[in-house]
Amino acid sequence: MSKKIVIIEDDQSIAELERDFLEIENFHVDIFSDGDSGLQAVMRNHYDLILLDLMLPSMNGFDLCKKIRHKSNIPILMVTAKNEDVDKVRGFGLGADDYIVKPFSPTELVARVKAHLTRYDRLIHQDTPKEEMHIRGLHLNTLSRQAFINGKEVELTTKEFDLLVFFAQHPNQVFSKEHLFEKIWGLDSMGDHATVAVHVKKIRKKIEEDTNNPQYILTVWGSGYRFKG
Repeated sequence: MSKKIVIIEDDQSIAELERDFLEIENFHVDIFSDGDSGLQAVMRNHYDLILLDLMLPSMNGFDLCKKIRHKSNIPILMVTAKNEDVDKVRGFGLGADDYIVKPFSPTELVARVKAHLTRYDRLIHQDTPKEEMHIRGLHLNTLSRQAFINGKEVELTTKEFDLLVFFAQHPNQVFSKEHLFEKIWGLDSMGDHATVAVHVKKIRKKIEEDTNNPQYILTVWGSGYRFKG
C-alpha cells in the first residue's frame, strides 16, 4: 500500500511540483492551500507524513504544527521561504521533524521524505530494549512515550523524546552531533547538525534543575554529548 502524504501549501505551483515528484515515487498525495482545511484533513484522515508550509492563510504553520502534534506523532516537514534560526528553533520546539528552505531541489525533498518515513516505520516497529527506564529522578516509558522528572510529567516533542531515550539507552558514551543526527533523524549529509544542539538545549530546559550545570546530558567539548548514567 502506498504511503499517504498531505501537502499544506498556499503556492499552487510549489504544491503541484512537490506532488508530481512524490507521485512519481508512488506516494498518494493530497493538497490543501490553507491552514484550516489542512488541519481538518489531518484530523479526518490517516496520513504518513505532512509537508507543511510556514506562511499559510487562516492559520500559520507554527500553530498548525502545534495542533497536529496533539493528535499525531507522524513526521512533519516544514517547507518555508524563511531561513532564520529563530524560526527553526520554534518549529522544532513545536514538534517539526525537519525544515527545508525554498528554493529547494525536488529530488532532495523526496529523499528527505523517504528518509523520515523509513525512520518513523523503524521507530514504531522496533523492539525497545526497555519499556521503563529510571535514571535518578528521570523516568521514561517508551511504550506510552511519556517522560517524568521527579514524578512530574514533562512534555517532549517526538524528536526530543527519541533523543532522550537514545541517550538513556547508551549511558556514559560520547556521541558526536553528526552521529546523533544520523541516528535520530535518519539522515546523513542532508540537514543541519545544529538541530541536535537545539534539541539538547530544549530537553535540558525541561529536565534539568540548573541548565548551566546539567546532571543528565553533559557537553563534551570538541566531541559532542554524554548522558550521565
